[in-house]
Amino acid sequence: MESNASEVSLDLFPYLKVYKNGTLERIAGVEVVPPGLDPETNVLSKDIVIIPETGVSARIYVPNLISEDRKLPLVVYFHGGAFCVASPAFPPYHTSLNKLVAEANIIALSVDYRLVPEHPLPTAYEDSWAALQWIASHKDEDGNQEAWIKDYVEFEQVFLAGDSAGGNIAHHLALRIKESNLGQKLKILGIGMIHPYFWGASPIGPELNDRSRKELVDKWWLYVCRTDKGCDDPLINPFVDGESADLAGLACDRILIIVAEKDILKGRGWLYYDKLVKSGWKGKAEIMETEGEDHVFHIFNPDCDNANRLIKRLASFFNQGKLPFQ
Repeated sequence: MESNASEVSLDLFPYLKVYKNGTLERIAGVEVVPPGLDPETNVLSKDIVIIPETGVSARIYVPNLISEDRKLPLVVYFHGGAFCVASPAFPPYHTSLNKLVAEANIIALSVDYRLVPEHPLPTAYEDSWAALQWIASHKDEDGNQEAWIKDYVEFEQVFLAGDSAGGNIAHHLALRIKESNLGQKLKILGIGMIHPYFWGASPIGPELNDRSRKELVDKWWLYVCRTDKGCDDPLINPFVDGESADLAGLACDRILIIVAEKDILKGRGWLYYDKLVKSGWKGKAEIMETEGEDHVFHIFNPDCDNANRLIKRLASFFNQGKLPFQ
């Protein structure tokens, strides 16, 4: 018979289990693959420490045949995993970034922010913010600098992107940039949000007819962010008061929101789009819905036709702002 110490006190399927003795077991997102030259896409990657004080690192990707006389857009990518699992080295994310860099001909920096519960929120947001500050520091002549960014990045063409929790992070960073000095050093052209992780206590859209999945996502967030605001915490519900005025302060010119037909989060993505176009924000909002697919399908089934279409759509979005000589 199982002892009390080894009994599961919380099962956050499909991510992790917490045992009564306090032990944490991550089930998903634990596998890692090393960086290097990907033979299928001819994309080169390496891991770098970007914030020595905290040990926060990133995986940076470049096309293998890049030259210093041709600057490329930079996409700062934030992976998903409900803030508690996965990393840039997780094989499905590594594959996805290789495909995106090859298709779009860009530089990508995938941030390895620290995870809950070892590092409670808002640590993931602060690590991601520190990564943007580090990128902006490359405009100066000193500091902890990376040659691939210094030599190859067009700093007037920086994008934020992420799936699930990463899309949530990108949203909050874009709001924060507007009110900071960082906005003077780093121009964010656009944000690509793939199946963004927004939520709320009151069900909307597909949540109304899928009580079990609604309760499951509720449980994820209540574990990740233990505040008295629950699923209406502003970190997860940007429209808790029914207002969208804050979106007018997003520091970018274009936003692409991608949702999936069978995703329980789909209604939140559509709500974000609707609120955005009514907010007074001066940029261009776009939305794409993939039929017949569920949450982050492109990460776990990267070779399917719909995944290829999604990557091509993102690539087109990132290339709309390229300078004429590129």
